[in-house]
Amino acid sequence: QAQLVESGGGLVQAGGSLTLSCAASGIIFRVYSMVWYRQAPGKERELVAIVNSGGFTTYAGSVKGRFTISRDNAKSTVYLQMSNLKAEDTGIYLCNAHKLGADYWGQGTQVTVSS
Repeated sequence: QAQLVESGGGLVQAGGSLTLSCAASGIIFRVYSMVWYRQAPGKERELVAIVNSGGFTTYAGSVKGRFTISRDNAKSTVYLQMSNLKAEDTGIYLCNAHKLGADYWGQGTQVTVSS
């Protein structure tokens, strides 16, 4: 059974850094695109960053230059390095594994940035 488990969230001051991890099990990790989303209170879920099976990355404009997504296929883990954090980065960060015909989600990890 597929399972995604996020970790690394927490409380950080504006300007600080955090690294999120998402460990996958029960799937052939290397064939999936891995995506980080976030959801702030009262707002729609927002795509933050994607790394596809070939390692190609895409970022939301609001995080470009501050966040870095990466994957370790040997560990079935995707990471999101976040720096120069802003109050508007606050939200629940969710990990998604996607391929044609399949989508799996983690439970999310809370990131709170104090200004």
